[in-house]
Amino acid sequence: MGPMSLKVKAAHSVIRIGLLCLVIFGALVYSFAAPSSTEPGTPKKALIVWGGWEGHEPKKCVDLFAPWLKEQGFEVEISNSLDSYLNLEKLKQLDVIIQVYTQGTIMPEQERNLLEAVKGGVGLAGWHGGLADSFRSNTEYQFMVGGQWVAHPGGIIDYEVNVLPEKKNDPIVQGLKDFKMHSEQYYLHVDPGVEVLATTTFSGQYAPWIKGVVMPVVWKKYYGQGRVFYCSLGHVAADFDVPEAREIVKRGILWAAQASDK
Repeated sequence: MGPMSLKVKAAHSVIRIGLLCLVIFGALVYSFAAPSSTEPGTPKKALIVWGGWEGHEPKKCVDLFAPWLKEQGFEVEISNSLDSYLNLEKLKQLDVIIQVYTQGTIMPEQERNLLEAVKGGVGLAGWHGGLADSFRSNTEYQFMVGGQWVAHPGGIIDYEVNVLPEKKNDPIVQGLKDFKMHSEQYYLHVDPGVEVLATTTFSGQYAPWIKGVVMPVVWKKYYGQGRVFYCSLGHVAADFDVPEAREIVKRGILWAAQASDK
């Protein structure tokens, strides 16, 4: 084989190596750029689990938000059993779990799967006792949610919800002003690590020792890779006749499902 043939062969080898490098580089770029969960055009999936104490009107509340979620393009499954948490692989395929379940008892496997799904990246959203007074004996669950209800001094009263000025550009409260509620003013034990978006201040009329206490009403946080949204409003379905209360929950659900900005 002459010198010229060797040069041509070497050139072909260089070209083949170069093309192989380009293919590998392209595959790496695609793998990093590709969506981590749902492909474009694939509907997001939501599971709504309701039940527990009927005084919070869980089914009526579900009926307010489930049709809206479908309008947003979600595939929505509605369940009135915590056994929906038994299929971990199915839970992992969801974008968001909305729980409306007050004063229940969750079995170890149900809780373990719920915690693992959220920690792995599935969103969790809820309001009032349906999320923050669900399982009073389960501290890891409470750690995930970011708080636990302990009192509502005075019962049904008039109070104000204040959007934090420094959070006015957050997508969950953007454009919303302070507003009035006639409902239970929740007093909670709250994780100091949550990101608070709105608060309420206790007057001390019904419990003088808490006069001036500023209590979170709306917050968001992470549990592992999962987004967690909570709003303490929504004692009964009529609470969501207040436009701001209803809008906050809608936006919070979308944020938890990673269907909105930020």
